Amino acid sequence: MEQIKESIEENHFLISSIRKEISKQLVGQEKLVDSLLTGLLTGGHVLIEGVPGLAKTGAVKALAASVQAEFKRIQFTPDLLPADLTGTEIYRPKTSDFITRKGPLFNNIILADEINRAPSKVQSALLEAMEERQITIGDQTFLLPSPFLVLATQNPIEQEGTYSLPEAQVDRFMLKVLIDYPDKTQELEILKKNSFQKPEPIKAVISCEQLALMGELIDQIYVDEKLKEYIVDLVFSTRQPEKYGMDVAQYIEFGASPRATIFLAKAARVNAFLSNRAYITPQDIKIVGPDVLRHRIILSFEAEAEDIVSDDIIQTMFDSVEVP
Repeated sequence: MEQIKESIEENHFLISSIRKEISKQLVGQEKLVDSLLTGLLTGGHVLIEGVPGLAKTGAVKALAASVQAEFKRIQFTPDLLPADLTGTEIYRPKTSDFITRKGPLFNNIILADEINRAPSKVQSALLEAMEERQITIGDQTFLLPSPFLVLATQNPIEQEGTYSLPEAQVDRFMLKVLIDYPDKTQELEILKKNSFQKPEPIKAVISCEQLALMGELIDQIYVDEKLKEYIVDLVFSTRQPEKYGMDVAQYIEFGASPRATIFLAKAARVNAFLSNRAYITPQDIKIVGPDVLRHRIILSFEAEAEDIVSDDIIQTMFDSVEVP
């Protein structure tokens, strides 16, 4: 444990360096930055939701600029085709054969901007890439580079010209982060930084190799057996709420999948790492829990009729499941 703690402290300056670079262009949004770092350190995809103008795209581009990795921004539109993401086979008349032209997904960090503006046939092109880190074009399968990370932004579904993402795709995102307007002090700082100052360029301060080493270190962070059971209980409470004294079964159509169990443990470990600890606590699980679970709880019509959202279910869950 002491050895792991020493390694965490030695690597913490890299996290501070990334935060410093991001802060050159982003004001506030500490929770969003922590979520992006969680995705970066675990290779877990992140879905960011908020109204236009909250620097969702800017935050992702700032993070990507701080990493020595290949970055590609894809603007999702209603006329986008699956081959525009994955690539396609092109026929060459002179040689009478096909060559494979790889699409923009063959990069380390992908910004899927306004991902819910493309229809479901385009979203399906991401399923294999996000889960298996590979893409099949024709009869050939290509492995994606490591790390491979999809950071997607979307506007609330009520916005004009948006589509609901398929549940199978949403479940592949490790985190779904909701961001809101900045406070008055932060907005004043945003005004100064963007209207009265020349923006500072962001430098790449961490390599893919260093990210991989930190990922291995995070995997060594200690998780007590009681906390493992607590994580499983939390996920099971979304499937069988009545067994945990929760009167919300009528509001849940489907509970969280086993991916939630895996991602909850991973995200809690990263939260401990960011807090400079070599072990996780119940508080780590509670901090990352809403972002891991909110998009995995499918609500019933009764919940929609009574204006109950998944965050309400999650709060009830944390209040009801016994903390070890």
